[in-house]
Amino acid sequence: MFKPRACVTLALNPESLERLSTVCEPVSLLGAPRAEVLRALSAAEGLLGSNQFTIDDEVYAAAPRLRVISNFGVGYNNVDPGEAARRGIAVCNTPGVLSAAVADLTIGLIIMASRRLVENRAYVMDSGWTSRRPGAPELGFDLAGKVLGLVGYGRIGRMTAERARAFGMAHVYYDVVRDSADTTPYRELDALLAQSDFVSLHTNLTPENTHMIGPRELALMKRSAWIVNTSRGPVIDEVALAAALSAGTIAGAALDVLEVEPPPAASPILSAPNTILLPHIGSATVETRAAMLDLSITNVMAVLAGERPPECVNPEALERALVRRI
Repeated sequence: MFKPRACVTLALNPESLERLSTVCEPVSLLGAPRAEVLRALSAAEGLLGSNQFTIDDEVYAAAPRLRVISNFGVGYNNVDPGEAARRGIAVCNTPGVLSAAVADLTIGLIIMASRRLVENRAYVMDSGWTSRRPGAPELGFDLAGKVLGLVGYGRIGRMTAERARAFGMAHVYYDVVRDSADTTPYRELDALLAQSDFVSLHTNLTPENTHMIGPRELALMKRSAWIVNTSRGPVIDEVALAAALSAGTIAGAALDVLEVEPPPAASPILSAPNTILLPHIGSATVETRAAMLDLSITNVMAVLAGERPPECVNPEALERALVRRI
């Protein structure tokens, strides 16, 4: 029997392509327009790519044999896992392997905010220091004794908490699923927002938590507090956040993710005061990206070979997904 075909929209090195070829026929579509990917999917049983490729009715209609969507990344907001399961399609992602890198970046953003690193670097680069120009950045503040409020207490939230403890920070958490065995102080979201010096978001993006941080929630925070987001941009109402920063409702925002990436030139967040903006680099280390690629390839190979993948967000789909459709 001929090998199943898999469409690949990621850059794969020769070794990865050779590995993938042991169980399927990979079709490289790196940089291809959506129309070309749709044509290639007509005979494909697997799709290996990023969560920037939206899986909708158009894709399902074009890909009647599709059995697995393997995302390079932890996010899967590009596809409805329930709808995919109804069609017998497994949706896989790469959690776990990027948790440490994202937690490290979260702490890095907190340090940048607390010690005013962005402002101080700008002061030096603009010759403020060498010319002894007045107007040096205001003093920073210590992290010891500050409260870190974690919204989402999965792997990344817990790793962030571990790192924060090393700086003497206390932490509380809110999650839709409360761990009764965990001794970490739990707070409902409103109480967490009111108590925390830093609010750090670590939640998946779902319809329920889109814009979970809006004008009302921002108004509950301390005027001295910062909000940090290394999860998904649409969790925050960006227009409301820009307005809150301009009004001084909160002290600042450190964001690795935005609602639209890259942001349009007219986005109010780009001109909001006291912001630290990064271009979605949470997993951007050599080691982490290699581990993510390895896991995404392992996931698609497993399903195409009729085996359970290491990571699947809709396991109810596997009974049908593991069977070929010829």
